Amino acid sequence: MLLQKITENLSFRLFTVDDAEEVFTLINNSRTYLREYLGWVDLTTEVKDSETWIKTTLQGMVETGGFPTTVAIIYGGKIAGTIGIQELNRANRSASIGYWLGEGFQGKGIMTKACSSLMDYGFNELKLNRISIKAAFSNEKSRAIPERLGFREEGHIRQAEWVYDHYVDHVVYGMLAEEWGSYQK
Repeated sequence: MLLQKITENLSFRLFTVDDAEEVFTLINNSRTYLREYLGWVDLTTEVKDSETWIKTTLQGMVETGGFPTTVAIIYGGKIAGTIGIQELNRANRSASIGYWLGEGFQGKGIMTKACSSLMDYGFNELKLNRISIKAAFSNEKSRAIPERLGFREEGHIRQAEWVYDHYVDHVVYGMLAEEWGSYQK
């Protein structure tokens, strides 16, 4: 999955260190928006922070045997956000999907298409049996993604994540390979 075209204007690609400034600018321009649900935003204060993060994601490919855990979502030739398969458990053939999108890219169906494409990759290429998505209970936009894609709501995790000065609850959604196959038909 070095480069994957999803639609004419939408694709995935690996990050490069040269993306650091664009990623930082995207975060900085969406800082207030992203900060509501992402606890790492205040830790990204300069381009060097984005560069370090990109290097860490690229190093993660070594640790997973060449599998990228996070990729850039490219929309109209610009980095719109990130998406990745996390918590990969090869023994149980399960993983979760995590994502974020810059504020200016909201409402275009980008993340739903990106998640669908990544799920195809997870189920068909990685041969996963289960993919989950966790979203903050009050984050309606993020929760709408798995709901649109036919995930089942499986539970509610109380005080699952510390975001700056308070805990947020998470809703857990799950999809099995056999369900994705029938959903896609």
